[in-house]
Amino acid sequence: MTDTGPKTGNGTSGTGPRTALSSPTVRYVLRRLLQAALVMVLVMVGSFLLVKLAPGDFVDALAGTRDLTADQIAELRARYGLDQPVFVQLIRYMSLLATFDFGYSPINAAPVMDVILARLPVTAILVVASVTLSMVVGTVFSVIASRNAGRPLDLVISIFMLLLYATPSFIIAVLMILVFSVHLGWLPIAGFESVGMGYTGWTRFWDVVEHLTMPVIALCTFYIAIYGRIGRASMLEVLKLDFVRTARGKGLTEHRIFYVHALRNALLPLVTMAGLQVSSLMGGAVLIETIFGLPGMGRTAFDAVFQRDTNLLLGVVFMSSLCVVIVNYVIDMLYMVLDPRVNLK
Repeated sequence: MTDTGPKTGNGTSGTGPRTALSSPTVRYVLRRLLQAALVMVLVMVGSFLLVKLAPGDFVDALAGTRDLTADQIAELRARYGLDQPVFVQLIRYMSLLATFDFGYSPINAAPVMDVILARLPVTAILVVASVTLSMVVGTVFSVIASRNAGRPLDLVISIFMLLLYATPSFIIAVLMILVFSVHLGWLPIAGFESVGMGYTGWTRFWDVVEHLTMPVIALCTFYIAIYGRIGRASMLEVLKLDFVRTARGKGLTEHRIFYVHALRNALLPLVTMAGLQVSSLMGGAVLIETIFGLPGMGRTAFDAVFQRDTNLLLGVVFMSSLCVVIVNYVIDMLYMVLDPRVNLK
């Protein structure tokens, strides 16, 4: 029999040559990129309108601390475009934002980008360290608990996870300051690093580690409990699946089944949780940064709100949102690699 189906130009059956864009994986990646870009636009438009709905601006804040005349106030508003309609201000701001021009911060007397680049590393280090520590420690607890399910050790770990879950991070922060800084003097109370010491290399590295030890622990205790509980439940569920019984039927050791086959599948919910944790920490680090006097993005946003520095506040929102979107995009791609069953359509 001969093939009577349609032929392509090169003699093969089909409707035409396949291109890179015809791959489901490529389409999935591009679709996620477009979704991420749309999210950023919506976040910034919404944030801009919310900021403009709030009464007052930085000129009002400045007038409250200085004796400004009505003409000077009008001149300042005209110089920064605050006397224009909100829609005109929005179009102008979004056009500048497309070039990563966040404008000028009158309160800091510096471009917003310079202020953010000086503060972003502090929050980035804090968030990355917190996510890494909480995921590693939580996963270890989940593995130990699931391997000893129903035994006394499982009960002890469950109670410990409940305590971590129920204790607010600021309470843990205050207690650690009282114990490790005030009474024992082991760790510095506040700051990102020692000021005026001129440390370099490894000396500076360990100085930063000492300063961030308590803030990182305070931020990650809640999530250690989350990772521990979710990981334990996921592992016990995976161990009931058919492929585990098949592995046992092939004579594989319990150690290999648990750590090679089951653990990889049980980690999938934890990967998703890592993205949610980054989102939460980028917006929720304000309290911890304030308690420990860290010059990070959260503290900067807090100060910008009270000083009504609109450009700085929106710049912090943009960079924080961008970091969250990028992290969640990477997690989507990682999830696709870890679980080939993900629907790419």
